[in-house]
Amino acid sequence: MSYFSDLALQYIDGNWRPGSGSWDIVDFNPYNGDKLASIAVATVEEVDQAYRAAERAQKEWAKVNPYARRQVFERALGLIQERSEEITEAIIAELGGTRLKAGFELHLVGEFLREAIQLAVRSEGKIVASPVDGKENRLYRVPVGVVGVISPFNFPLLLSLKSVAPALALGNAVVLKPHQNTPIVGGTLIAKIFEDAGLPGGLLNVVVTDIAEIGDALLEHPVPKVISFTGSDKVGRHVATVAASHFKRTILELGGNSAVIVLDDADIDYAVDAAVFSRYVHQGQVCMAANRVLVDRSIEAEFTEKFVAKVATLKTGDPLDPTTHIGPLINQTQADNINALVDRTIADGATALLRGTTEGSLVSPAVISGIPEGAPILSQEIFGPVALIVPFDGEEEAIRIANETPYGLSGAVHTGDIERGVRVAHQIDTGMIHINDGTVHDEPLVEFGGEKASGVGRLNGDASVDAFTTTKWISIQHGRSQFPF
Repeated sequence: MSYFSDLALQYIDGNWRPGSGSWDIVDFNPYNGDKLASIAVATVEEVDQAYRAAERAQKEWAKVNPYARRQVFERALGLIQERSEEITEAIIAELGGTRLKAGFELHLVGEFLREAIQLAVRSEGKIVASPVDGKENRLYRVPVGVVGVISPFNFPLLLSLKSVAPALALGNAVVLKPHQNTPIVGGTLIAKIFEDAGLPGGLLNVVVTDIAEIGDALLEHPVPKVISFTGSDKVGRHVATVAASHFKRTILELGGNSAVIVLDDADIDYAVDAAVFSRYVHQGQVCMAANRVLVDRSIEAEFTEKFVAKVATLKTGDPLDPTTHIGPLINQTQADNINALVDRTIADGATALLRGTTEGSLVSPAVISGIPEGAPILSQEIFGPVALIVPFDGEEEAIRIANETPYGLSGAVHTGDIERGVRVAHQIDTGMIHINDGTVHDEPLVEFGGEKASGVGRLNGDASVDAFTTTKWISIQHGRSQFPF
């Protein structure tokens, strides 16, 4: 099938149908500008229909034996493996991911679906002691009901499934709104996979729409009990505010400004490799990407020379070419924003050791040093192929610089002394940090999430159980209670 022609629809209550909005979301290939699909937007009424369908279907789904539920995810995993080449091509076309990136994303998708298979049978209750004679306290883990999922454009298949799969596996229904730039890979492709895997209609609904059409209807609707959002901290603040006003729980996976810290006893060549990958994977459009490379001043010259030399070998171009390292940014606007940010930083006194060129949405890598302390670029997220080299004198200064950002998602420390690395890592205000490795990691069993403006809540493993279930207390009084009146 042709994903971009056959799946350019809404998927509501098990039915494929066009949206009834008066305008279209147009899906473009970010590399060559080709039109991939045109999708009439879903309206507020269709958002309501999706949530109501999910509400109806969820009640029966929650009663299904979890061993039977997990068979759906086993089949979905098999379908993704069978269709891996077609999905790879869709990732390359819709979001400009290289073949390397597409393979990386599909590998993680497989791992997370395997975890969803196990998650279906992991929800456990317990009996808790009571101070009251004859009382038995039972605590049950039950589905929250319906979950609203809003996913981003950078890893749309993975980051949609990270919420969709565990929510469904634990007995919930889902309404998914993919990003406007990736409506197929991040939305309707997932619906098609689960439909073919035998998921009953109504349990997963995909609405392709925009805030310009529906406003906050996806957040304010009375049906969903949990909103899982992945995206910018600016939008995340709004999601959190609206959801809280309607007493909804939120899982917010937001932006980052990670630092790779290279201490004076690090393996320099290895640290260079880790830092280059951490900064430039998927054109730097990764929330965990290392915007800042902090290097002890005693090794700054050697590290910087090797870092720039390696970055200069990265090939920018057609993401279909298997030798390409850097593909296009998601759109021309993002490319223009990155260029403007670099220009401002250089105008403020920084030095471009390598200056990226721009052709359409293709931006080749840049490396900047000599950045004035307090420059805005040091504290913000850079969603593009720009690395900042920042020297420091000793551990304490490295820790201070690493923490001088409103974000706290990921990071890395490179050192020849593991316990020294752990000591430094403990003092970095992030939800995740890695010793002698890169900053970009995600594993199905390890809780994933950030601190500060990088988000609220965690996903993966037991954290997903916490996110998509709630606790119900049922007590039993054996014998008769004594009441004071």
